[in-house]
Amino acid sequence: MLLGLHHVAICTPDADRLIGFYRDRLGFAVAVDQSWEPGVDLADTVLGLEGTAGRQVLLKIGNAYLELFEFRSPAGRAADPDRRVCDHGYTHLCIDVDDLDSTYERLLSAGVRFTSPPQDLLPGVRTCYSRDPDGNVVEIQQLSPRHPFSAARAAVDHDHRPSDVGGRV
Repeated sequence: MLLGLHHVAICTPDADRLIGFYRDRLGFAVAVDQSWEPGVDLADTVLGLEGTAGRQVLLKIGNAYLELFEFRSPAGRAADPDRRVCDHGYTHLCIDVDDLDSTYERLLSAGVRFTSPPQDLLPGVRTCYSRDPDGNVVEIQQLSPRHPFSAARAAVDHDHRPSDVGGRV
């Protein structure tokens, strides 16, 4: 039975910089901050790499986590910090807020880059896209309490969710 999304992971050359953004600017809490040295066979096996060493940080917000990896070994390839959201692969992380306009103003005054000011996308959906210090796209959205995907609605619907998803993963 599928239960839900647990985390999204981002590899970064500077975990402290991203912790500063996600914790200090967006309000995530650090749940785990640990490192490992070369020779941890289990890490190499799970990651599908050899000779890994690095740092793993798990940040929590609401009922979800954001995992950050900073590898010392092997060296990673730099990503394009201005990659387009239509390019293949990870496109964005979305965070729900209860007051998009004040969040936007606070982050804008802190130097966070946005593609536009908040926009009314659909009835009950107000949103804008920003970038973290590595260039990863972070959508910040405010849903009306009656929107089918709002946190308030999800809390009410939680007790009525189906027991599985057709047996398929």
